[in-house]
Amino acid sequence: MRWPLTIRLVVLALLVAFLVAPQSFAFLLQPLAKTGQPAIYDRGSLWGLALSHLAVTFVATALATVVALGLAIFVTRPFGAEFLPLSRSLANIGQTFPPVAVLALTVPVLGFGTAPTLVALFLYALLPIFENAVTGLTTLPPTVIEAARGMGMTGLQRLVRVELPLALPVILGGVRLAFVISLATATIGSTVAARTLGEVIIAGLTASNTAFVMQGGLIVAALAVLVHDALTGLERLIAGRIRGRSSLRQTG
Repeated sequence: MRWPLTIRLVVLALLVAFLVAPQSFAFLLQPLAKTGQPAIYDRGSLWGLALSHLAVTFVATALATVVALGLAIFVTRPFGAEFLPLSRSLANIGQTFPPVAVLALTVPVLGFGTAPTLVALFLYALLPIFENAVTGLTTLPPTVIEAARGMGMTGLQRLVRVELPLALPVILGGVRLAFVISLATATIGSTVAARTLGEVIIAGLTASNTAFVMQGGLIVAALAVLVHDALTGLERLIAGRIRGRSSLRQTG
């Protein structure tokens, strides 16, 4: 469900206010904390953790987008079509292999910190981006492709100037899904010392402080909903522009 603009702005304003001045909201969370426990996470900056959380998610999704899109372009060309089943199986590995298991395998190699988390999120984001890119590139109107060929465009020109722009809304749908999933999954990175909002949740579980768990979960949820809504709006904007250009070409 897409929220009205007013609600989105209110949620964004409340989220920023909480991250900048969390103590102002302590009275709301105090009932969830035991006697003598702080209601607001006090072992680090919530603002800094939120930015670090978003940065880890963005980098992992960006890397996954480059790899998945490149692979989708390759398997949708005549010379790479036979590798589609293999590519799909490889992309599926990230979804079938639990991120916790990826962390356990990569920590001995990469050490503790952000690197193992990036690997886990990267693998987890591959499948939705790859599948949407393949769908977008293989469901284009044949008449458009034929028209591009008739204009004398080379394969690369058709890809860059026709296929990718037309498939972009579908590709962005995969990126949106991957980013939101990764945003929620990134909390596990704190188990291997990555700076994410998982720190707040883990601290709450360790100290039996429900207030910490609640604020960590709410921040991640609010970020996920706002990012999802923003990317959905971007998809619609791009799709509308593409339809507008198509209409102008037909009337012209």
